[in-house]
Amino acid sequence: MQQSGALAVDVGGAPPDAPAWELLNTDTHAGLRVRPATAAGRHFVQVVPDECARMAARCPLLFTKHPETGQFYIGALFGFEPGENLLVDADGRLDGYMPHDLERAGFFIAGDDIAIDRAHARFATADGVTLFDGGSRLRQVQHALAAINAGIEQTRSHVAHLLRQQLIEPIDLTLSFDDGRKITLDGLYTISRDALAQLGAAEVATLHDNGALRLAYTMANSLDQIALLARRRNDRLADA
Repeated sequence: MQQSGALAVDVGGAPPDAPAWELLNTDTHAGLRVRPATAAGRHFVQVVPDECARMAARCPLLFTKHPETGQFYIGALFGFEPGENLLVDADGRLDGYMPHDLERAGFFIAGDDIAIDRAHARFATADGVTLFDGGSRLRQVQHALAAINAGIEQTRSHVAHLLRQQLIEPIDLTLSFDDGRKITLDGLYTISRDALAQLGAAEVATLHDNGALRLAYTMANSLDQIALLARRRNDRLADA
């Protein structure tokens, strides 16, 4: 059986359409409890350039396009189908690390303020930690939002430079597994190793100076993780 489909991700730090969100404030949300961030059940998550080196040591990094804007963003592949995460630990983290976009889940930037989506599963709970308890949870969210906000702009800049040098190309990702299933992931892009090798000295210097060269090599080398991720899936099938 073959499964095929484009990957989707909640992109960026902008709030959802009203009235699903509300501005965060200490009076209204004094008793608001929030669960820890988790990567469980997430198979593809947006990451930004300052996370890429860390993530490339764990999983493949690929470009895909926002379904509404058509703009490229970077995603970390944790599994091959919705709900599948082959890397998450018992605490819902990735070797102790949580990507910014998951750390800020349920929280959004609204002008100069922070907004929350009260319908998000992180808030629909009687357990968790009070957000305004003087602890680290709110600071973690604030840091993640700032990193996502800056990282999205940095990604756009890097993508523009990479496209100018024709370094981004589609990737055909079809894998067969030990249970007889064949899974094809559509709408993914990677760095062209051939185009990267053919860059002239001037182009290499320009990409190095603006940081896009490091991103290009990091993403290209992360493709080696695809085979390791597939092996993890086959191992789980064998243990089931």
